[in-house]
Amino acid sequence: MSKSKRKKTLSRDSGSNLGVEETFKNYFLQYASYVITDRAIPDIEDGLKPVQRRILFSLWENEDGRYNKVANIVGHCMKYHPHGDASIFSAMVGLGQKGLLIDTQGNWGDAVTNDRAAAARYIEARLTAIAKEVAFAPHLTTYKHSYDGRSKEPLTLPVRFPLLLAMGAEGIAVGLTTRILPHNFIELLEAQKAYLRGEEFTLLPDFPTGGLIDVKDYMDGAPGSRTKVRAVIERGKGKSVFIRQVPYGTSTESLIDSILRANEKGKIKVSNIQDNSAAEVEVVVSFQRGVDMDKAEDALYAFTDCEVSLSSNSMVIRNGKPSALSVSELLIESTKRTRALLRRDLEIELDRLERQWHLKSLVQIFVENRIYLRIEKCETWVEVLYEIDRGLEPHLDRLRRPVTEEDLVYLTEVKIRRISAWDSKKAEEELNKIDEEMRKVKKNLRSLTAFTIEYLDNLLGKYGKGRERRTRICSFDTVAAVSVVERTEKLYTERKAGFIGTDLKDGEELGPCSPLDDVMVILQDGGMVVAKVADRKYVGENIVYASLIRPGERDTVFNLIYEDIETGRVYAKRFTIGGYTRERRYELGPAKKKKALLLAVGSGICAHIKLRKKPRIKTDVYVRFDELLVKGRGAAGNTVTKHRASRAREISEAVYCSRLNLDPLELAKAGSAGGTIEEQGDEPGSGTAAGVKTNGAPIDSDQQPDENQKQLFPDEK
Repeated sequence: MSKSKRKKTLSRDSGSNLGVEETFKNYFLQYASYVITDRAIPDIEDGLKPVQRRILFSLWENEDGRYNKVANIVGHCMKYHPHGDASIFSAMVGLGQKGLLIDTQGNWGDAVTNDRAAAARYIEARLTAIAKEVAFAPHLTTYKHSYDGRSKEPLTLPVRFPLLLAMGAEGIAVGLTTRILPHNFIELLEAQKAYLRGEEFTLLPDFPTGGLIDVKDYMDGAPGSRTKVRAVIERGKGKSVFIRQVPYGTSTESLIDSILRANEKGKIKVSNIQDNSAAEVEVVVSFQRGVDMDKAEDALYAFTDCEVSLSSNSMVIRNGKPSALSVSELLIESTKRTRALLRRDLEIELDRLERQWHLKSLVQIFVENRIYLRIEKCETWVEVLYEIDRGLEPHLDRLRRPVTEEDLVYLTEVKIRRISAWDSKKAEEELNKIDEEMRKVKKNLRSLTAFTIEYLDNLLGKYGKGRERRTRICSFDTVAAVSVVERTEKLYTERKAGFIGTDLKDGEELGPCSPLDDVMVILQDGGMVVAKVADRKYVGENIVYASLIRPGERDTVFNLIYEDIETGRVYAKRFTIGGYTRERRYELGPAKKKKALLLAVGSGICAHIKLRKKPRIKTDVYVRFDELLVKGRGAAGNTVTKHRASRAREISEAVYCSRLNLDPLELAKAGSAGGTIEEQGDEPGSGTAAGVKTNGAPIDSDQQPDENQKQLFPDEK
């Protein structure tokens, strides 16, 4: 093959590959756009997803005041919705359970108890009165062709109410999610009225399941907002509690499952659970004997679905594109739309009244002036219309609109019976009545804001009863899970091997624990590790100290004597745990190689250090830790001696005073160096030797003490 042919082939291949990539990219973008705008995300105009809008429109088309079989509505809706009957039925059940737009009959299930609805052929539905009043108006509706082009469906419904905020919404699309929490019907209308008056308003969620809500992080429902919702728990007799209301988004079934899981993990001690829920929720939880009921109630909030956190992300379709808005912005948009729809409704009504007045006036002129007699001798249709038009000319000043050909045709259709029974007085009264109605409509148009407020007041009066707030707003104290968990297991350690865990039955017992506890381990090589309680975990060989870290124990003071293996120096230090990251090793001093000689916890600790035998040195050194400053865990501490030590042990203050010939009362008066925490990372030997004593002689007699040493060792001769 020649080079030119090979180049052409390669160029065609690369072009075809690019074409495939572009094709897949375009298809994916079309799919993503469809899912976002036509399936999962509600439209800001009416607050409905497409399937919900099509269900309501199908109910409207079949509305005759009686209940319709849901199976029939689902079948009717399939000519608008291309995704099958299962998705339509599921969405319809969800709408019916909200109890706002659909009047249900039969077993529609219960979201609180997680009971499923009966089959579509057994249950019935129709539109509620409020749905017919606020969601439908054919003269205000714009239509589009359905997916197959055979029918027409609404582009959006003319909803004159913040329906999206009243019902809430959830949806997952390609790269987008929406979650709008439901709000109270009455509070929404009051907030709309406040906005129209120019007043401030606040909107907070209200759930049909009731419960308690903490809204300090709600942030007006903007993306990133969160709320905490709790069940309503009442104390019963003995060791039992009653759960009366469950958090929104959970059911009694999922709530009981979460309690059982917490019980299996040993976080709470439950003896029995009974679900007595029917029309109202009642779950009875009985605890074992000896359980502290205050802690048990807190544990339900900490470890079960009795408390859940709900996020809010108000994503809607606005002008054909996804847009994130706050709850207040959604309400303002809805109020503006309500006002605009009411304006359009009044304008259409005014046009209808003007048309009606015009036609009645034409008939009045046509009959009272006997213009109908002019068409008796006409032979053609054109002559008929011409004679009527000429007959109306002298009376055009009585009309408010020009006369059209359509008006002339209308006059030809006036029946002889109407002409013969004409009552001029009655006709004048009808015109006056229409004039009165027109004046009222014009007044409403001039005072559109007041008219909108009146419309909202009318909705409140007709439909507000029984829709009071169900969720109680309060502030929750954060429950520390570690403080309320039941410690039903025991922690063990194998010091030499370097293991900790609850399954080390042959190891040393450290005490009761829970899976939420942290364990602090200090190793002989001067390392510190904090780990979560586990069945069996390796932390490092030669464990010197191991203990559970309780809340507030980060300020516990530890006393440590260690030796720098490379230099042979011995250091004493006091430190606190401070902040930590689990599973990370921390060094208790800057020395690369260390050996812990003594570790003790608390105050009033004294130590005796035995140095290795060496000519011309005293081998006994004593340390009183209370005379040392409390430093960070990484500090080197105070230099005790530059000579190597053979061992160190804890002694009492009485022994310390006896060995050094000190008066215990004088020692008590002297107090301690107390509480100052220095920065980590001190250099070795930077600390003073306060609190370090020998038996009346310098540690190394070859070196003459300076003035500082004389103060540190007052007994030195």
